[in-house]
Amino acid sequence: MKILEIGDKVYNVKRDGFEDLARYSFSVVVKTTKTLAILKNGVRLKNDPKISYIMDDVGYSVYRDYATHWHLVSLNAIRQAQIENEKIKAVDWFQDKIFTNKEKQIIYKQFLELNLLGNVEAKKIEIENL
Repeated sequence: MKILEIGDKVYNVKRDGFEDLARYSFSVVVKTTKTLAILKNGVRLKNDPKISYIMDDVGYSVYRDYATHWHLVSLNAIRQAQIENEKIKAVDWFQDKIFTNKEKQIIYKQFLELNLLGNVEAKKIEIENL
């Protein structure tokens, strides 16, 4: 486990509950002291690597907030952040979009073709049989 040096790239992941999307933050170490690493975004990390079971094997805790860890950036972390950002874009788009009836029909047909309607079709058949 190595201590952080100027220029090291680190990331943090936040979630609001288990079902929330992961929000990745990236930064770079711009200054080090005997015990701290200061990031470009102003976050101060204890420059004392610890075993972390949160995201990666090694974590650097935030000064005076030992439950929050930052980790060294890896290709896997970048890829996971890209995947999560795509999910966030989709969720945000659906929250902001007001669908026309035509658009709703198109989406419904796509779900029907992909067999993604689940119990909706079963309920529809039950209603038709009443």
